[in-house]
Amino acid sequence: NHVTRHLLRQCQSHKMKMKKNLIATVVILISICSNASAFAPGNALGVHQSTLSTNGAPTTSFRKNNGAYPSEIHPAAIKRQRKSITSVQTKMGSQALVYGAAVATTFGMQTIGFIAAYLLKTETFYDIFGGVNYLLLALLSAILGATGDGALQWIDDPRKILTTVLFGVSRGWLLLFLSWRAHERKGDSRFDEVLGKGGGTPQPLNFLVYWMAQAFWVMLVSMPMLFVNSSNVIKPGFSGFDIALAVLFFVGVFTEIVADIQKAVWVKRGRLGDFCKAGVWKYSRHPNYFGEIFQWWCLFAFSYSSSQNPLGGYADPLWWAGIVSPLFTMQILLNMQPTGISNAEGKSLKRYYDKCPERYAKYRDNTSILIPFIGYGFIPPFLKRTIFFDFERYEYKPQSGESADNVAKKDENSPSTP
Repeated sequence: NHVTRHLLRQCQSHKMKMKKNLIATVVILISICSNASAFAPGNALGVHQSTLSTNGAPTTSFRKNNGAYPSEIHPAAIKRQRKSITSVQTKMGSQALVYGAAVATTFGMQTIGFIAAYLLKTETFYDIFGGVNYLLLALLSAILGATGDGALQWIDDPRKILTTVLFGVSRGWLLLFLSWRAHERKGDSRFDEVLGKGGGTPQPLNFLVYWMAQAFWVMLVSMPMLFVNSSNVIKPGFSGFDIALAVLFFVGVFTEIVADIQKAVWVKRGRLGDFCKAGVWKYSRHPNYFGEIFQWWCLFAFSYSSSQNPLGGYADPLWWAGIVSPLFTMQILLNMQPTGISNAEGKSLKRYYDKCPERYAKYRDNTSILIPFIGYGFIPPFLKRTIFFDFERYEYKPQSGESADNVAKKDENSPSTP
């Protein structure tokens, strides 16, 4: 009997547990079904449909009506979606057209220049082709950026106007200066070897490299300008950020122009004082290079406001691509031997140390290599070697067999810009 009573109690206990589990399962299923109705397409769109309640009164339901959505909502949603897609396609199409035309024009023009120059065995118009190429890209991007339905016209966008004008002034000056220099020098000794002058063997492939390098230089430096002129972003005016950067861009252009003119006048007057300390050259050993680098950093930052990305320029890969403009300029002017500071410093300083070693050493110690400012002599050496770009490789290290006349000639052939 004791065993029987124990078995009965166990059976009753199991039955109670099964009932509880069954009730819990039913509750869970009901809850899932109720929650699933919240994800019905009609509810997700916020669509209200009228149905009849049990008493015949109209009520509101969020369910679909035989799989169809209300006619007053569906066409409008489709129209907005199509308009959004069209807008994106227009913006992307405008940018693709501008950048594609820029690449084709630049490399096509430099290839034609190479063929003509090699056949004529001259480098006279090498720099001129570079200057003209810049101006042509500014014109093409202004025209093509306004092409297509819904594209923002160049004349209606103050950012495009200001960018194109300042870019044109900068590259227009470059064209004038390089044209004048080519006329004055009657040639460029950098190309003597590749053109086979002096009885050497011509090197057409190496000569082509010079022209293709110029094509990359023109294209990469122009990236921020192309970004602005291909944009379809409409903004009512300039922010304080835009105005400050536009002013600083002009300062960079103006500094380069003034430095080039002052150096040219000093050379024309017979290089008085052995090394140039005229005007801004008193505060920087290479103010023209500073102006060239500084203006492209300013234009890159200025182009931020022209981004078509809804999140802003920081989320726009094409805007970030424009940073190659100042970085490539710095690479050419700071690190590449045939031009820039690498060509003007180092062994090219021999004539100064031969003629006036003490005066030039004092000028060098107290004058910034790039950024014009007063008080450079008080800057700690480790800062000069880092953030002020006065690297050790720019120091003069005497070498046997190097004449001052040859060094001076090489320095004269170093361009103001690449």
